[in-house]
Formats: sequence, structure tokens, C-alpha cells
Amino acid sequence: MATEKRCYLCAALVAPSVQEMREQMKVAYAQGADIVELRLDHLSQFEPAADLPLLLNGRPLPVIVTYRPFWEGGKYKGDEASRLDALHSAMLLGADFIDIELKAMPVFSAKMQDNKPNYCKVIVSNHNFETTPSADILVSLFKEIISSGADIVKIVTTAESITDVWKLFQILAISQVPTIALAMGEHGLISRLLCPKYGGFLTFGSLASGKESASGQPTLSDMRNAYGLQHVNKQTKVYGIIGKPVGHSKSPFIHNAAFRKVGHDGIYVPFLVDNVKDFLNVYNTSDFAGFSVTIPHKETALECCDEVDPLAKAIGAINTIVKRRNDGKLIGYNTDCEGAISAIEDGLRGMISSTGGSPLMGRYFVVTGAGGAGKALAYGAKDRGAKVFIANRNYDRAKSLADSLGGEALSLDQLNAFCPVNGMILANTTSLGMHPNISETPIAKDALRNYSLVFDAVYTPRYTRLLREAEECGAIVVSGLEMFIRQAMMQFSLFTGLNAPEQVMREKMASTSSYL
Repeated sequence: MATEKRCYLCAALVAPSVQEMREQMKVAYAQGADIVELRLDHLSQFEPAADLPLLLNGRPLPVIVTYRPFWEGGKYKGDEASRLDALHSAMLLGADFIDIELKAMPVFSAKMQDNKPNYCKVIVSNHNFETTPSADILVSLFKEIISSGADIVKIVTTAESITDVWKLFQILAISQVPTIALAMGEHGLISRLLCPKYGGFLTFGSLASGKESASGQPTLSDMRNAYGLQHVNKQTKVYGIIGKPVGHSKSPFIHNAAFRKVGHDGIYVPFLVDNVKDFLNVYNTSDFAGFSVTIPHKETALECCDEVDPLAKAIGAINTIVKRRNDGKLIGYNTDCEGAISAIEDGLRGMISSTGGSPLMGRYFVVTGAGGAGKALAYGAKDRGAKVFIANRNYDRAKSLADSLGGEALSLDQLNAFCPVNGMILANTTSLGMHPNISETPIAKDALRNYSLVFDAVYTPRYTRLLREAEECGAIVVSGLEMFIRQAMMQFSLFTGLNAPEQVMREKMASTSSYL
């Protein structure tokens, strides 16, 4: 029985000096890298005869030697013959891998002739910094690289949409030779994270944020610790968060830690999605088992589901999609509603004596925002007996939602002067105040004195300007992180059929929020 191909984790080293690059090799080894890539073109000074032995002798890990020219996205602008001589010298001095651009391979092959050590494998690479070509063009490129004499094929494109990445996964699926197929840019992140599932030879990570050798490269630490790439295999189920943006989301940290705790063979990744329908049509295999849905897709995603839970249908928005195992149908759910409302109720119970039933009964409940999260909060509050008001920049959207609930509508500009009673509840579901725009808030500080509890669905940063000012005005504040963890626990159960490991999920949430 054939063993499954292993995907190696390669740390790309971009140090300015030989000594620093040597130190970085030690760091990469300590961080769990399998291979390091020495980007010689990033060295400010490089003398091959003196420096190659310093880099290669006594190295702690196998190395790929890359000397990328400017015309292929690198920093080297010197003589081409000297560059190829340096790479050939690295080969003869014991490098495990040499990366040669497809365009340079004919000249380099002539230079090697019969003088190629068996221990050294040649990676023939091609980089496209503008787009991801069609599937047919990629297959032709793949065949051209193989025919050039490559031991390992490397194709790197630029993802303009997340659906571009699927074409690279198909290249990996058909390949009978070791292949690296990756997409640059934020849309291409999943090509790096799901590489082990599709049999890629290796995937690259940086030693730290800001030390990337290519756009969209995650850190080696995140790849191992947050995503657990060393455990991902062909059978691993894929989950993730669909949104735009998604880079701020803590969902991958929380869900991956929970998967590992219960022994579920899954990986949870960020999906930067422009068009939900296109995404779901392309990533339609049983391997893609469930999705969280965030801004701005919660309403559109509902229309893409085969079936929708009655609560989510009443709200008109979903935040969870599960692919049903027996028939592959997409089932939509909304866990935002219960996650947020229960957190707000618990906050109120801490300030008033419980008389049975919901503490929201009869309260004035103001929701800012009329999108998917706003609908969930408004519906949940109405269901608990609150009198609901919707404030939104677009008054027509506010009125449409308010009318559907028997509530009242405001424009966001009217919010500061709105005070029919004291002791109201405010729930912000807009993105105002979200990182990096942390100085924004939907309401003036003085107006917050009219509220006894303020909830903010924004959780990056943990304490937004809105919550900070509300607390200064004497209100109870409920962070979006509490809604987040509660809805995530419900999602986890929908994804896996298992009880969520609450302690682990809360601990991971706390550890990833400490810097905010």
C-alpha cells in the first residue's frame, strides 16, 4: 500500500546578511520547519566562494537555494551568468535543492551537463505576478516545466479571486511528480494552508510577520500552531469563514483548537470571498464540509442554500452553512441570534433581579445596522418581548427591517437625539469601530447616558471606542467576543455533531485577544 505524500513546511529566509541568515536557520529549526529556503537575492552583500560554504556547512535543515532575478520578482539585478554560476556552485557544495526559473533552465541545464549530484534536486519554477491563467494554460505550463528537466515542478500565480485557487488544486491532484502550486495574495492564502490536503510537495511560511518572501505568506508559527498543517492529510475535512474582509477573524484559531481537542480531522481556514454563489459552486466537493458566514454575505448566502433552518429563514440571514453528509445539500443556520441575545440577557441579569422569563421583556432595544447581524439581533430581541428600533445609514433599509418586525426605524443621524425613555439597550451591528478604523463609533458619548446596556458585535478590538465610552457613562457593556464564542460553539456542534469544548475555545479566544 502506497504511503501518502508528505507536504513539507518550508521557512523562507530573507535576511540581509549571511550571519543573520545563519541565525534564521536556527530559528526555523526551533519553530519546526522541515526545510529552509535561502533567498540569496535578499543579501545586501554576497560573495559565492566565501559565503556559500558558510551557509551550507553545518546547516540544521535541508536547504533550497534560490537566487531570484528581478525579472522573476526577485531582487537580483546583476549579471545572469554570475547568478547561474553561484547556483551551480551551491549545487556542488551540497545544497539539497536548487530553484531555477523556467526561462533560465535551458542555459542552466547546459551548465550542469552531467555534473549534477544525485542528492540535489532541481526545482523549476514559474511565477505569474498578474493573474492565474486558465486551467488549460496551467496544464500546458505544467507539462513544459516537466519537459525542461525538473525534478520538482513549481507554479506560482496571483489569485484575483478565491476560485482561482481551485485550478491549482487540480494541478496538484493530477500531478505524478513532486509539485509546488501556490497562489500569491490574500485570495490565495488557502493554496498555502490546504497544500497538504492536495498533495503539494511543500508550502512556504515566514519566520515572522513582515518577513515574507511573497505576498500572502502566513507565518510558520501560525501554520503549525493555529492551523496544524503537520496533521492535515487527504482525508481532512475543510471548514472556514466566508467573508470580506476575513483577515481579522479569530474563528480559525478557535475552531482549529477545538477540532484538535476532540480529535476531529478538520482544518478551518479564512475564505476571502467576493461572490458567494461562485465560491460554493466551485468548492462543491464533500471535502468542504461547513462554513461560517460573515460580513457582507449573510443575506446572499441564504439564497445559495438548498434548505434553511426556520429561525434563519425568519431572520432572513445566515451565519452557518453545513453540507449534509447523506446528500451533500447545503443547509443554512443562524447562530448569531441566540449567541448575541443570550449574552445580552446574561449581562442584564447581572444588574437586575430575575423575575423569570427574559429580562428583555418590555425593554427598548435599539439596533444599529440592518444587515445580517442586525436582523439576527432585532429578531431575537423581538422574540424576547422587547420593543425594537432600527437605526441605519440607509433609512429605507432600516424601515424595511423595522416594518417586518413591527418595530420603528431611525436614520443613524437621528440616533444621538433619540431618547424616548432612559435605560434602553443599544446593540451595534455595524462595522464602525472595527480595526483598523478604531476611532469610529455609531453614537456620540453623551447619548450613551440613555442606555443601561451597550453591546458591540465588533470584537477587533475587544474593547471598542463604543464600549469604552459606554462604560464611562455607567452602562453595562457586552463585548462582541461573548457573542462570538457562543455562536462559534453552536457552529462547532453543527459542523461535527459533537459538544463544543467550551473551555478550550474560551482559552484560545482569550489568548488571541490579549494584544487587542
